[in-house]
Amino acid sequence: MAVYKLFDTNNDVISNIKDTVSSGMWENGAGSLTAFYTSSTQSGSSGTHYLDVYGTNPQTNSTAKAQFSLTYAHLNGSGSLGTIGVDGMRASAAIYRQLSQTLLGPTEDQFTFAGSGDHVTPKYIYAISVSRGQLREKMDPGNWELHLSASGAAANRVIKLIDDSGATTNPAVNQGGRVFNIISGSIATGTAVTKYTTAQQPGGAYGLFYPDLGIVILNGPVLNTSASLSTVLTSNTLGGNTDKFFDAIKMGVKFQSRREEVITSQHYFVRAPNQEFNFSSNPTFSTSSDGSFTIGTFFKNPKSYITQIGLYSDANELLAVAKLSKPLLKSFSREALIKIKLDF
Repeated sequence: MAVYKLFDTNNDVISNIKDTVSSGMWENGAGSLTAFYTSSTQSGSSGTHYLDVYGTNPQTNSTAKAQFSLTYAHLNGSGSLGTIGVDGMRASAAIYRQLSQTLLGPTEDQFTFAGSGDHVTPKYIYAISVSRGQLREKMDPGNWELHLSASGAAANRVIKLIDDSGATTNPAVNQGGRVFNIISGSIATGTAVTKYTTAQQPGGAYGLFYPDLGIVILNGPVLNTSASLSTVLTSNTLGGNTDKFFDAIKMGVKFQSRREEVITSQHYFVRAPNQEFNFSSNPTFSTSSDGSFTIGTFFKNPKSYITQIGLYSDANELLAVAKLSKPLLKSFSREALIKIKLDF
């Protein structure tokens, strides 16, 4: 009775099959976040200048994972402690330099946004960086939407942001990878609906989107005006601007996004000819006393049921198990061909 069978690598194995798949980016494959939390354990200087954001409350759920991070940055350090040429702390300036060095070209040191108006080259920005565990490989352009709730005089107003990848066939590519503009709009039934193009957006585009790094850069002055953030721009002052940005996201109650990744697969074709695998090692298949079939009709016509297949190394080490959705009948009058797909 055959137990193991070697694969014919020329005919039974197909390797290095690549497929691009899109899936919900948030925890457990969710496509949208509607609740947002921060952690009280994120203290000290890090909690002052950037916030990790969770989809479940980390105070009550010990397995909660940070989904993305938020920060505020200023070219000259305004909105954070420190004075130019005096003590040099100025965390918002350090964050701005870090982002510009990561995303901009070697000859650029300031973010420039599309459109026209007073805020095409602003001195301050807000940023979102998706956690690596959620991003995996990259965000899926055209498949994300962020809602921001306005406060103050513009209370009860919701700003809806998407990217302009649907209208861009040849996006710009720089040190941070592909770059798309962020515009006002929404995703309706899977299709982006634009409210304002970059040319129509008053004061300049809402921001820049770097899908390959999972980073969203938002135009500070445009966002400050539209969402009434009351950004503090005083030097040597801790403005709490990141907290205000978080509140706008939390009250917006929606961050919808999908990720895109290339899955490499290997296919194994398991062939069970009619003359093989018709017997079972299951102790109920035959009696222990004389080895006769437990089921009398199996005499000269044995049958087995395939329920799972083991993949072994050359040293007979079990490496993987494939389970069938239902038992598959096997006999001398039936053959089986089963494809096993392993994703990496």
